[in-house]
Amino acid sequence: MLESVTRRTRARWIGLAAILWAVAGVTAPAAAQEPLKIRLGTLAPKGSVYHRVLQEMGEKWRQAQGAGSGFIVYTDGTQGGEADMVRRMRVGQLNAAMISVVGLMEIDRSVTALQYMPMVFRDWAEVDYVREKLRGELEKRMQDKGFVVLFWGDVGWARYFSKEAELTPADFKKTKLFVWSGDNDQVDLMKALGYQPVPLETADILPGLQTGLITAVPVSAYYALAGQFDTVAKHMLDLKWVPVVGATVITRKVWDQMTPAAREQLKIAGDAAGFKVRERARQEDLDAIEAMKKRGLIVHPVTPELEADWRRMAEAAYPKLRGTMVPAEIFDQVRATVAEYRKQNNK
Repeated sequence: MLESVTRRTRARWIGLAAILWAVAGVTAPAAAQEPLKIRLGTLAPKGSVYHRVLQEMGEKWRQAQGAGSGFIVYTDGTQGGEADMVRRMRVGQLNAAMISVVGLMEIDRSVTALQYMPMVFRDWAEVDYVREKLRGELEKRMQDKGFVVLFWGDVGWARYFSKEAELTPADFKKTKLFVWSGDNDQVDLMKALGYQPVPLETADILPGLQTGLITAVPVSAYYALAGQFDTVAKHMLDLKWVPVVGATVITRKVWDQMTPAAREQLKIAGDAAGFKVRERARQEDLDAIEAMKKRGLIVHPVTPELEADWRRMAEAAYPKLRGTMVPAEIFDQVRATVAEYRKQNNK
């Protein structure tokens, strides 16, 4: 009797399991087809060229992905600093971000070679050449860490803005110099070189200048104009210290959920967006300097002697950069590629 009941009970459980598996088999595809929403964070100001380009790219993707899909851009650092945005992507609060090397190195350190090697690049042609040479390797490293690069961009050259007229490397040792919060290697390097780094988030730059917490900041002219840093730091040294570069990335998890047509459209739209961002940003970098000059910015030109002084300081830092802030093999590759470009172009 008991054995008979047990057999009937077991049969019911087997039957129930079969029904549940059948239901799962029917409903799983439906769930996979739910409208996809992409949430992208950026420090770029609302209404800026970067914001508009992202919206255009997102709309082309949305049309390809299909009805119900959405593409939301959170501007002005409302999702936190760049390291915060990377963390948000990892936990699914964001799916994508337009970030500089400061954020990208939270994914893979190799990208620091594009921005953390001072005075290695003389102009944008050299930056573009090196980036294209390294692009395949950098994007593979990103993909291995769970992120797909949609496009590469830049926002101008980092130049030094200061509250007083500071010209030489020695002058800046007297300043309290802004560095990106969370980058301990950069803090250690600056201290080793005799500087006084103050780690802050970008949202704290203007208040920091106003209160004297910092007295100098290396930043692109466009960002200085947008953040009104020049209203306090009225001096700019016209030295191309490093290019401020970055990329727009999306998590592989969301990338894999897209339809093939949507992925292909996003690749095309991303390439177009990258070209537009680089072209417009480089002009806006120059325009920003002119705009700030009209409201009182004092631009200090760099003489050949002064440039040589800064170059000596930068090159003295290379052994400390190589293998710490910038992976050794990538550091060497960048320098070799720059030399290759100059040889080809008789520079």
